[in-house]
Amino acid sequence: MLRALLSDDLPRNRVLSVILLVILIGLATAPFLVSGANAINTAAKICIFILLVASYDILLGYTGIVSFAHTMFFGIGGYGVGLAMHFMGATWGSALLGTGIAIVFGVTLAALIGLLSLRVKAIFFAMITLAVATVFAVLVSQLSDYTGGEDGRSFRVPELLRPTFKLLEEPVFGTMITGRVAAYYLVFSFTVFFFLLALRMVNSPFGRVLQAIRENEYRAEALGYRVVKYRTIATCLSAGLAVVAGALYALWLRYTGPDTTLSFAIMLNILLMVVIGGMGTLYGAVIGGTLFILAENYLQKLLGAAATQVEGIPVLAQILHPDRWLLILGVLFVLSVYFFPTGIVGKLRQKAS
Repeated sequence: MLRALLSDDLPRNRVLSVILLVILIGLATAPFLVSGANAINTAAKICIFILLVASYDILLGYTGIVSFAHTMFFGIGGYGVGLAMHFMGATWGSALLGTGIAIVFGVTLAALIGLLSLRVKAIFFAMITLAVATVFAVLVSQLSDYTGGEDGRSFRVPELLRPTFKLLEEPVFGTMITGRVAAYYLVFSFTVFFFLLALRMVNSPFGRVLQAIRENEYRAEALGYRVVKYRTIATCLSAGLAVVAGALYALWLRYTGPDTTLSFAIMLNILLMVVIGGMGTLYGAVIGGTLFILAENYLQKLLGAAATQVEGIPVLAQILHPDRWLLILGVLFVLSVYFFPTGIVGKLRQKAS
């Protein structure tokens, strides 16, 4: 049963299996394990970025395509849902219509980019995607009457997902089941479903062709596979998953804007998560996304606690100052690349083989 659910792509390492199981249980029970808005926000963000990073890994890890336009598709999903609910009302119909339009638009745009640009070499394709993403971000900023410009758009969500809505009058395991909990499990359920769908895709014959193209595109073409066609399909599938992640993020935040979905900093973070977790594994998206989001949200607090413990040691106290959390995060990233050049998942699987 488990093999079928994971498309016969088992972790193949006992330590990796335990880590993945802990993350799954932690995310599945997060509303009951932790209290406070920041904790559940962190758990929801981990879910969304697992899906987003997995969608990018289909491009980079499995197909060998370097793209800088992934946040554009993430933003299309966010704006699709956000603008639909802002202008049409807080209904499930608006959410579905906005998501559907965003998926169609995002996949069509990905197909056009793929068909027109994937014939060029990797670095030139990356520059083209960067240019397209920049144009899209500028366009969103300029169409402020519709998109809200730099301020973005806040909107209401269906009553079931509102924090003030109570599904049950009595708490369950000490937690009130509110609309916020319902929204979290909506995000979690869609993340699990689409992650398993992506896992099925990369372990299908289609996924094997993508890996063959990544390893040697000339050999794949000599075997009769149309490289541009397969790369374009992979780009479309990856874009569709990124659109879904963006829609979920907008529903969770009840807001969409350039800083939350279109920022180039998010693109860099996605790259970091893929590299840390391990390219071409999908499980790397789970590990990398979880570690990065946890570090982003809690490293500064941990440094603050550590600094108070060593305040009598001047140099060490300055190094561990909370304001230097980005520096520490950068050092941790360099160390992770040095000790895990194939990512955490790749390293663990090498030890098992």
